[in-house]
Amino acid sequence: MSLFDVAGDAARVFAALDAGGIAVVPNDIGYSVLGGSSAALTRIFRATGRQASKRNALVADAAWHRALHVCGTRGREIVQAITDDYGLPLGAIAPFRRDHPAVLACDGETIADSSQDGTIAMLLNAGRFHAALTALSYEAGRLLFGSSANLTLTGTRFCVEDIPPEITGIADVVIDHGLQRYHVYAASSTLLNVETLEVVRHGACFADIAYVLRRHFGVSLTPPREPIGAYRRPA
Repeated sequence: MSLFDVAGDAARVFAALDAGGIAVVPNDIGYSVLGGSSAALTRIFRATGRQASKRNALVADAAWHRALHVCGTRGREIVQAITDDYGLPLGAIAPFRRDHPAVLACDGETIADSSQDGTIAMLLNAGRFHAALTALSYEAGRLLFGSSANLTLTGTRFCVEDIPPEITGIADVVIDHGLQRYHVYAASSTLLNVETLEVVRHGACFADIAYVLRRHFGVSLTPPREPIGAYRRPA
């Protein structure tokens, strides 16, 4: 018997978010806090102390990427190589379709807080729970946004018990699936503009992602200034 009810937990989270609520959820790259409305996302911003310049990411999968991101052939191939062929998580950034029905169904404030310079970031391939939740969101045509479940500049959290009470306290649903896979990186997802190949954030699996780009596309990504360190649970 499985330790975790992935499908059932994803359904509970989607129902809460679809009703405008807030959820703390597991991803391979750490726990996230998600909002189902502009009001919920505003509460998350206040609870985490995030600056307005930091944008939400879309909870997404390959279907959402194909539907919303405006990419050239190379950009599509890069995303497929990283997330499908090599099975790595990725925060993929690219221009997006503002005329898509799911985008039009969102209020302008949510889109403004979740996009920058005509681009949107999508968290892709971040584990079993992430896949189950994104499948539900795509089937319903419902965009879900969020950010790391931590106070700003305090580091990604990989166990529910390490998430500050300021965040779990505002959540309608908290899903505890234990220690998450990429805790060894002590960082959330690598953020890569798949069109310009700008590394917006060096994060989990960056060395592997850089290898894929170098070997298969002849591209050398900008390395991090400091090594991506090992995870240490907060005191």
